[in-house]
Amino acid sequence: MTKTLRLPFLVLALICGSAATRADSNTDDVQTILFYGDSLTAGYGLNDPTVTAFPALIGDKLADAGLPYRIVNAGLSGETSSGGLRRINWVMRQPVDIFVLELGANDGLRGLPLDLLEANLQKIIDRVRAKNPNVQLVIAGMQMPTSMGDYAKDFAAIFPRLAEANDATLIPFLLDGVGGVAELNQADAIHPNSAGHRIVAETVWTHLAPLVSP
Repeated sequence: MTKTLRLPFLVLALICGSAATRADSNTDDVQTILFYGDSLTAGYGLNDPTVTAFPALIGDKLADAGLPYRIVNAGLSGETSSGGLRRINWVMRQPVDIFVLELGANDGLRGLPLDLLEANLQKIIDRVRAKNPNVQLVIAGMQMPTSMGDYAKDFAAIFPRLAEANDATLIPFLLDGVGGVAELNQADAIHPNSAGHRIVAETVWTHLAPLVSP
């Protein structure tokens, strides 16, 4: 959610990435799961996001299960839905089989218009599907503090609505069991620490596992 270190995370996301493949699989058989999000996906504040951020932990689960997938972490700290829309065409120059969309938190924290957020997310989905009509979509739901009143309620409603409209798998709340828990977050009380990312990975895996099962 913070806007620092944009270029390093972009390089990390699209050049390095983390891979999980079967040792005996032909590389032509390996499919790609792309995590597209903000600092939560990028693993902001972790010592080594390529190992401890939740997308990397998902990669470990895939490798342990012997499933032929590679993980691409396209998280970018500070990203809003508008920023995500601007860079999606560049990110989608590579083949993607499962697309996990995790954006919106920065829009919400800045109180940006919710109709713009929903429209941007839909346009991102449309562009991903235009590139690969058979892509499987996963949408990570987010929540705002209840102190934001009706804005928080309307914000949370966007993600299930988009999932239903686009036949996507919904993760109801990415930070379930982590958000607001001091010992699972960094000092800013926003970004999960390594223990928090392990819980996030379990939450994501619950919804992702059925899509990757042999």
